[in-house]
Amino acid sequence: MQILQTPHFFSFSKPLNPSSPKLSFHPHHFHRFPSFFKTQFSKPLTAPKSFSSDEFPVDETFLENFGPKDKETEDEARHRNWIERGWAPWEEILTPEADFARKSLNEGEEVPLQTPEAIEAFKMLKPSYRLKKMKEMGITEDEWYRKQFEIKGDIPEPLETLWAGPLALTHVPPRDWPPRGWEVDREELEFIREAHKLQAVRVDLEKLEKEVITGEADMGLERYKVFLKQYKEWVDANKDRLEEESYKYDQDYYPGRRKRGKDYKEEMYELPFYYPGQICEGKVTTLHLYQGAFVDIGGVYDGWVPIKGNDWYWIRHHIKVGMHVIVEILAKRDPYRFRFPIEMRFVHPNIDHLIFNTFDFPPIFHRDEDTNPDELLRDCGRPPVPRKDPGAKPEEEPLLSNHPYVDKLWQIHAAEQMILDDLEANPEKYEGKKLSELTDDDDYDEENNVQYTKAYYKKSLLPKMVLKTSVKELDLEAALTERELHNKLRREAKDRGEEYKISKFRRNIEMDEYDFLHWRRSFEEREALIRDISCLQALGLPLEEPGRYKAASYFGKDQYDPSNPLYRYDYWGEPKNSEKSKQERMTDAHNKSIVGKGTVWYEMSYDDAIKQKMRREARSKGKIQKEADDDEKREQGSDDEDDDDFDYSILSESSFEFPNQPLVNGTESSSISDEGMFENQR
Repeated sequence: MQILQTPHFFSFSKPLNPSSPKLSFHPHHFHRFPSFFKTQFSKPLTAPKSFSSDEFPVDETFLENFGPKDKETEDEARHRNWIERGWAPWEEILTPEADFARKSLNEGEEVPLQTPEAIEAFKMLKPSYRLKKMKEMGITEDEWYRKQFEIKGDIPEPLETLWAGPLALTHVPPRDWPPRGWEVDREELEFIREAHKLQAVRVDLEKLEKEVITGEADMGLERYKVFLKQYKEWVDANKDRLEEESYKYDQDYYPGRRKRGKDYKEEMYELPFYYPGQICEGKVTTLHLYQGAFVDIGGVYDGWVPIKGNDWYWIRHHIKVGMHVIVEILAKRDPYRFRFPIEMRFVHPNIDHLIFNTFDFPPIFHRDEDTNPDELLRDCGRPPVPRKDPGAKPEEEPLLSNHPYVDKLWQIHAAEQMILDDLEANPEKYEGKKLSELTDDDDYDEENNVQYTKAYYKKSLLPKMVLKTSVKELDLEAALTERELHNKLRREAKDRGEEYKISKFRRNIEMDEYDFLHWRRSFEEREALIRDISCLQALGLPLEEPGRYKAASYFGKDQYDPSNPLYRYDYWGEPKNSEKSKQERMTDAHNKSIVGKGTVWYEMSYDDAIKQKMRREARSKGKIQKEADDDEKREQGSDDEDDDDFDYSILSESSFEFPNQPLVNGTESSSISDEGMFENQR
């Protein structure tokens, strides 16, 4: 076990603000300010005097000599310290032009350029002027970037990429060719896919190094050329459509977006050209602190290398904008769903050992059409939203026999019977008309066929729903025939002296058929569910989708649970509006105050309760006044009796108003009553 020994010499880190020295007023450090303490303490002090912070003697000369010399704020000092120590990779990522453009703008305000170097650097931000300067200097763009790195002094020692063997590169067509929905020649496709079988052949590395082939002779590119022919046909047919979709879905710019308009070039490769495992040479175009590096590999989409967070601290010197790299494609995804369709890694320079913060899942787009979150997560390869296990077993639930169309049939049946009743009551209204020719186009509004009103029922105002049915939906001829048949049978039964009773109408039989159809379907679904459960249990497979439901212990105290009493109140003392109302809380308090009768409910409307309360108060006040008058008469008759000074009526009158006594539904809670206290005790 190693023990860290404290050394005798310490090395202090660089201060945050070296130009503003800290002032120390420790008694042992008085020699730092000889002029100040010489004027203040010229005589020896017998008793040291202490000063508070507000009365400490400070003059202007002291501030001039020992005060902060610069006007740099704390945020500016911290920002400058980050840059000096190299802890700000987002500052180092910028090119010299972008760095100058960032520093030359003061929160959106234009800053006039003074020096000719600044004016020249600002002109170099324009690509056309930069290309003109490069031509005058006679250098290429890569050489100019290399020169900028040398000027900045940020070229570190190159990383040594150690290979397990030679990097063998071959032209192999993608395994997922052709794209979905694109038809190609079957014979050519079989010829192309024979190249994939050749990849399974083992290769002797030593023999391969001796037989290295340079040039295009005997490389076997026939299959790849056939693939290129089919690929160009696909590009010519789908290029315009893909660009229109890009303008439709990707309206905002973001790194790695599909190149279109002026950025698009004819020789750029589309997404079907690439495949996972392909080795490509590219050029770093963008470095993003939170997303990673983007490499141009000659396609319409830039490849994405996921790097984020503090990993840039030890990667920033090895990956620069404009440098040429070798990358390997790790995944190819749907550009409509995923933000970066091509995911890659750096092969040269190899920085895999410097990446520690990885993305759990690639970034995705959330479209307006995504209404089902579970479907979205499943399509993106992400785990489903965690839910509590409801504990319901559908195989044990009762069968259903309530078809949703039965309610509509009952509505149609009621409308038919109402029209027939009106026909019998007012035959002159329908004289000369056929029931099949009745129309209600002027009165019937399909959008407002349901109206919500209120109606009185036994002196109680209840909500009422009015359903309007179109005559076109009714079968009035069949209903009239059925009504005439029942009337005939009723007259025949009356002649025989019997009572005729209608068992079922035609619509009732139809409703029963629909209900039986629904019951049979529910029964078949339960049988299929039981069969699936039996098969899963026989194979030892889980009954539920793994990860769909979580145990109750998964939802900790940080998860919002409406059933938890912790979330019952917004703040202490005041209940939510969704909780019990004031009247319900008073009812609970009243029921709990009655000993032995904890489940007592009073069914009475609020208006009746108020009237009963007023009558009881008036009656109690009248009794109290009458008893008070009787007491006055007794006092006049016998003044020496002290027993009449106390009014015992309050003990016998249960309706006497006590202070702070809850009133529930017109019934007062007697806080001193012992009714029912000893009922169950024997």
